[in-house]
Amino acid sequence: MIATLAFVLAVSDDNNLTAKEKAAGWQLLFDGKSTAGWHNFKAKGVKPGWEVKNGVLTSVSPDDAGDICTDKMFTYFELKIDYRLTKGGNSGVMFRVTNDGDETWHSGPEVQIYDDHGEEGAQKSGFLYELYGSKVDSTVPPGNWNTFVIHIAKDKCYTEVNGKRYYEFKIDSPDFWAKVKASKFSEHPMFAKSKTGMIAIQGDHGVVSFKNIKIKELKS
Repeated sequence: MIATLAFVLAVSDDNNLTAKEKAAGWQLLFDGKSTAGWHNFKAKGVKPGWEVKNGVLTSVSPDDAGDICTDKMFTYFELKIDYRLTKGGNSGVMFRVTNDGDETWHSGPEVQIYDDHGEEGAQKSGFLYELYGSKVDSTVPPGNWNTFVIHIAKDKCYTEVNGKRYYEFKIDSPDFWAKVKASKFSEHPMFAKSKTGMIAIQGDHGVVSFKNIKIKELKS
């Protein structure tokens, strides 16, 4: 009975905002019940490969899921998102995504989600794909929940994984664009060019789950 009650309380705490968060301007991007507020890239609605069950959003069928994007656009923000990998799972969270290009990552930088299982030279979970990495690894094994904080502000951007900061950068800085030029993204003329765009979640690389997706817009 005690274990059951603890489970119910834990679930009820998910996908909700505290009074303090509401006062600070946080908003939910996932209500825990549906895919409302999301759509597949360049499409209407969300494909059946995405499932919402017990307060969790999961790409249960990657072949019929695809990348999903928020209906809203964001410029400067702090995003919090919990994710859970399956063994060998692969996904990512992108920001400032536009409909330019054939894929979400043709315009939006991606914070990687990947069970790299020790793969040498891998782009690890938390890395800003091909742009900024870290010697820190604060992730937990597949099957457990991790928390991202992705902070995109004019003066400083950073990513934290389970409370540990991985890197800092300044978007639009010479260093940022030099890294873009040296990456595969240099082939996509609209990559990171928009000042505003959608949040996107990659859904075609593996079975990955998400919850507690919330965002606070920041002043420029």
